Amino acid sequence: MARRPMSLQTRLMTAVIGFVSLILVIVAVITSALLGSTLERQLEDRLHSYSNQVTQWVSRVPAQFANMDNILEINDARVPGLLLAVSSTEGGTSGVLFPDTKDEWGGVPQKLTSADLERIDAALAGQPSATVALDDFGSYMVFAKQAPNGVNVVTGLPRTEIQNQLATLLTVIALATIGGLILLALTTAITIRVGLRPLRAVAATATRVANQPLDRGEVQITERVPAAEADPRTETGLVGSSLNKLLDHVNASLASRQKNEERMRRFVADASHELRTPLSSIRGYSELSLRALKQQGGEAAVESTTTSLERIQAQSLRMTRLVEDLLLLARLDEGRELVYGTVDLTQLALEGLSDARPTAADHHWNIEAPDEPIVIVGDAGRMHQVVANLLANARTHTPAGTSITLSVAREGDEAVLRVHDNGPGIDPGVRDELFARFARGDSSRARQTGGTGLGLAIAKAIVEGHGGHLTVDSEPGDTTFSVRLPINPAAASD
Repeated sequence: MARRPMSLQTRLMTAVIGFVSLILVIVAVITSALLGSTLERQLEDRLHSYSNQVTQWVSRVPAQFANMDNILEINDARVPGLLLAVSSTEGGTSGVLFPDTKDEWGGVPQKLTSADLERIDAALAGQPSATVALDDFGSYMVFAKQAPNGVNVVTGLPRTEIQNQLATLLTVIALATIGGLILLALTTAITIRVGLRPLRAVAATATRVANQPLDRGEVQITERVPAAEADPRTETGLVGSSLNKLLDHVNASLASRQKNEERMRRFVADASHELRTPLSSIRGYSELSLRALKQQGGEAAVESTTTSLERIQAQSLRMTRLVEDLLLLARLDEGRELVYGTVDLTQLALEGLSDARPTAADHHWNIEAPDEPIVIVGDAGRMHQVVANLLANARTHTPAGTSITLSVAREGDEAVLRVHDNGPGIDPGVRDELFARFARGDSSRARQTGGTGLGLAIAKAIVEGHGGHLTVDSEPGDTTFSVRLPINPAAASD
């Protein structure tokens, strides 16, 4: 069974508390070692001082009488807690422990047993000082020195005080460490919990967003990480701020997706509508021809069939143009259908205006062009189509007597072609969708007020394929379509 992974808060607390504990343990060990070493040196200094004094006492006693009883009778000096042992050839070996306090052992010195004396000899064994543990009296530091009369003198002091001080120090350090670690754990837990609060807010926000149905219909993501938890000046707040930016982007993308879906549905509906009319006409005229052939016969049937076939041909051509326009838009979207060469915009404008003037003699046509040709790199045929579509759009949607001006100019590194008219202007309700496919100002789709609604969409696609921009500014009495094209577009070199 896989072990459940620890949370980030648990891992951080474990790492911090473990690291601090290790430091405190190292500090405690070093401190106790240094203190123990200092106390040992102090005890050794005291022991050397007592050893010199005791050696002077012993030197006053003849070697043959150098036993503990005689030494104590000659010199009655007492040092609390002092261990004293003498050894000579004539007097033998003996030792005594003086009580550390008056109440200890009733104030009576305690004689060392032969086992204690042997343990002291074994500990010293060729060295001047050593530490020895006596069964009934604890641990002692002992020092051996020979008196001038040849008597070996061993003095010692208890190490109980050192052990008690070290034990007290370690107890204090342990209690302080435990208390400090508890306080550190609480402080760390609170700090981490507060610090990770933005991450929890991010997780909660992401969970709420994930539970929303985002795969269909109009979707609006309103969930955001609260501003207090999305401060980009902190690391965790930066995560919340980044998630908010991501949600804004996703929300905009979903809105764009929904808009594209609606546009696609409208496109399919419009395309179906545009294709249904010629198909219905073709079907109707074909049925009429068949009926005439079956019922009338003779010249009347020939005349009716001829008329029907002419209408069928006209509707077929209309449907063909529509399909070709759709195919052109699809290829332009794929970056195809453009053949680059040298294009003289001035000549192109003159030809376009000449072609448009006979189609609307009741309009006033004007052209503004420089004497020098404005040459760009582009597809001459497609650019001619742009000019024709813009002029046709101006002609179709303006009443008789409207002045239409086609101008060409060079502005910096761009060639600018404008189509201006003083007609009624563009309805604000359709301005945003003006360059969309099948966009038309007349919702009735009457043939008298416009074509299929693909002209401006094709013009915009061709201009953008040349690396340019097609824009419109319109108000009543002043409408201008502007085409800006780079003199040497990057697409041409590609």
